[in-house]
Amino acid sequence: MSEILNLKKFSFLVYGLGLTGCSVIKYFKKNKIVNYCVWDDNIKLKKSYQNKAVINLSKSLAEVDFIILSPGISLKKTKYKKNLIAYKKKIITDIDLLYLSNANLKSVVVTGSNGKSTVCKIISHLLKKNKFGVKLGGNIGTPVLSLNNKKNNFFIIEASSFQLSHSQFIHPNYAILLNITNDHLDWHGSMQDYIKSKLKIFNLQSKNDFALINSQFNKIFKKRKHLSKLIALKFNAYNKVKVKLRNNYLKSKANDENMNFVYTLSKLLKISNKSFIKTMNTFKGLAHRYEIFLKKKNVTFINDSKATSFEASKFALASSKNIFWILGGLPKAQDSFNLKYVKKNIIKSYIIGKNINFFKKQLKTKVNFSIVKNLNNSIIKVLNDIKLYKKNDNTVLLSPSAASFDQFKNFENRGNQFKKLCKLYAKKYL
Repeated sequence: MSEILNLKKFSFLVYGLGLTGCSVIKYFKKNKIVNYCVWDDNIKLKKSYQNKAVINLSKSLAEVDFIILSPGISLKKTKYKKNLIAYKKKIITDIDLLYLSNANLKSVVVTGSNGKSTVCKIISHLLKKNKFGVKLGGNIGTPVLSLNNKKNNFFIIEASSFQLSHSQFIHPNYAILLNITNDHLDWHGSMQDYIKSKLKIFNLQSKNDFALINSQFNKIFKKRKHLSKLIALKFNAYNKVKVKLRNNYLKSKANDENMNFVYTLSKLLKISNKSFIKTMNTFKGLAHRYEIFLKKKNVTFINDSKATSFEASKFALASSKNIFWILGGLPKAQDSFNLKYVKKNIIKSYIIGKNINFFKKQLKTKVNFSIVKNLNNSIIKVLNDIKLYKKNDNTVLLSPSAASFDQFKNFENRGNQFKKLCKLYAKKYL
């Protein structure tokens, strides 16, 4: 089912005044939608909106037609969860508003535990180079309502499980589910609820739409009824094209599955193999995602700071050899390290951050490791150890398998610090 609404006829409460909430308010002002009010648990933020700020939250929740909830707010954790749960059926997202107000929206929505941003960026690059009108937004950084919508634009939307959990009207032409691993379970409450949120991208698709999945989800989809055309990945076709690529970043094992999804989409959009190969050879990788940023003598430095779970780190560990692996931070709930197929690539590991015991337990008896506590010390230790092991080719890899907030502002800050320190110490020690 898809709906188009005249939003001026409805009332809204914008709950959460971060980047997404503010984009909703700007969208309302731009489109002369005046029947809305705002709320944030932070009193100072709420007061900054003066006459639009809610005084009695319970009363406003009861009166409005829709509650637009910011993606970071969990119904299981927020201070006013009882109030929100009571009106759960009214909750929608900014992505819902995009669909509700655009009758002929053409869209590709990408979700999954790992690789969303990379796939969205590659798709955006592919379409732009093949003369499609493209807008890229969502969880990748720009709220979808901040994107200018012109006719014939393709919206490429990265959708997190947070956003999808509250969405009710999302119906993409092309829905891509990359993978699902243990992630954000503290936010969702259970693996079942996490998976349920991801599968929402398919619920409202029509018979003319496409659902792209990998073989991991075949059993799930056999039990579910979907109107859209189901496309399960097959590697044979992409592998024939892969050998013709010159872009080593995209040819790495870390991107095999990502590229298969992009290639499969390219065929649905009738992009030729020749154009696909030419376009992919001009793509530059995203920062902090298996980012090879420095090569000095016999050492390659890779920044994979975005890897906040072991499942995310596994791709980098499988794609390199003679790895000196820096990891640590705030581990994900129920995460566990299966190093069976990658430990042969690891020379030594270096644990940083405040959760030392968790990572010691994961690595014990599996790979050699040192406890170095912080990023600065880890890089000095690594560069000294490289001289001791005397390998011809070495890889210094930051792939933390953990969130960054114990020592850094975010994964970008962690990755930038790593790059800065590596460049500094490489001059001194190599």
